[in-house]
Formats: sequence, structure tokens, C-alpha cells
Amino acid sequence: MDNYVNGSDLLVTIGEGAIGHCTTHTTTFSTETKDMAFKPLASEAKSTASLFKSKRVTGLTVQVKAEGLHVYSETESGLKAILAKWKAGSSVGVKLFDRGNDESPYCSGNFVISSLENTAAAGEDATYSVTFDNDGAVTVDETKLDAATA
Repeated sequence: MDNYVNGSDLLVTIGEGAIGHCTTHTTTFSTETKDMAFKPLASEAKSTASLFKSKRVTGLTVQVKAEGLHVYSETESGLKAILAKWKAGSSVGVKLFDRGNDESPYCSGNFVISSLENTAAAGEDATYSVTFDNDGAVTVDETKLDAATA
């Protein structure tokens, strides 16, 4: 059973720093489509086949969400650093990679910080969550995913 990937070995960086004290991250690869419907040929008998629509891909998007602990002495890209990047209002470089393979990411590109949330419940650890949406083309190389264990 040692072939399972440990989530702690998949990391995210923003610019040059890993997401600080990250507890979880999720990457969503989405496809935008358009329905295509057409009339059957005049030579064909009417059938239910004409009720089915085809799909055409019109776009691809990548969204990365991460959550982390708000730490006073953060040395990586924690809440404070991400807030400064959000405030700048420009794209940031994001990489997803296996631990130890940051020079060989399986997904990378420019992303905008679409949301940043700070949660501070009484008596609990303060946490933050951030959502990145791709800004232009993203490089995805699935052969580099799990490269550290291959």
C-alpha cells in the first residue's frame, strides 16, 4: 500500500514562497462547453437521436484553493504575504509540484487572487483560505505529477 501519494508531498508556491503552514489545497481543472444541436438529415427518419446534443469545448480553466494556519513568525507565503499580493491587484505566479521538484511543476502559470479569507474563531487556531483563478494559459504536464515516486 506504499504507492499512495501523501498529500503532504504535493505543494503550492506563490512567487518564490510555498503557501505558509498550508493545511490543504485543492486544484480544479474545469472545461467550459457549448451545446451544439442540429437537425437530422432530410433523408433520415425522425428519431430520438436528434434530441441529443453534442458538446464543443470553448475554454479551459484552472482554480487553486488553499487553506493554512495564520502564524506570527511565518517565513513562507502566509496570510500577510498573500494579502500584500492581493492588494497589488496583479497576477501572481503559481506552481504545483511534488516535494523536492519545485523546478519541475506539474502545473504552473499566472493566476489572480480572486478571494482571500481570514477566519479567527474564539479559542481556535486562526486560519486563512485563498482562491486563485488562472490568468491566461497554464502549463499542465501530467507526466511530472508524482514524479518524485515514479
